[in-house]
Amino acid sequence: MAIAASIPSTAVLADLLPQASTRIGARARDLALVAGGAALTGLAAQLSVPVPGSPVPVTGQTFAALLVGTALGARRGAAALGLYLAAGAAGLPWFAEGSSGAGLATFGYVIGFVLAAALTGALARRGADRSPLYTAGAMALGSLVIYAVGVPYLAFALDVPLARAASLGMYPYLVGDALKMVLAMGALPLTWKLVGRR
Repeated sequence: MAIAASIPSTAVLADLLPQASTRIGARARDLALVAGGAALTGLAAQLSVPVPGSPVPVTGQTFAALLVGTALGARRGAAALGLYLAAGAAGLPWFAEGSSGAGLATFGYVIGFVLAAALTGALARRGADRSPLYTAGAMALGSLVIYAVGVPYLAFALDVPLARAASLGMYPYLVGDALKMVLAMGALPLTWKLVGRR
């Protein structure tokens, strides 16, 4: 419980890592966390299963983006997903199925990842990752942000009505999102419990 007493209520999981003793060290630590968050998302994006009839595959990148935001906090989380977006748009093949470029029909989801990471990170600073119920709420809101950007972008890219884009790029994925939410509900509060803060 001594550990719990020393953890600020606004801390996110990344804040539990050893702190740097200098400003340059702190900057280097933040850069490493941002790069690591982007790399984790890029790696998770390669866990991809095509969905027949849809240009949107089932991947691990959505889950990774939400976890990165929650674990790093709003600023570092958004920076990590911003790096993921920028590097992928520039040609690094680490979007889903090894793709890259800003011309993809699914690029709107990647934009949504940046906003969702900022949102879940801000909620985590308010303790939303400390209990299963609040964690579920944070993950649901993050997913909603991703769809709110990704589905209209998909509709525009494919030149289809919004309802058609939702049937192609949202409805088939809701069950998977619920399963990811259940995983997060267990993993994040358990991590806090293990470090002594409930």
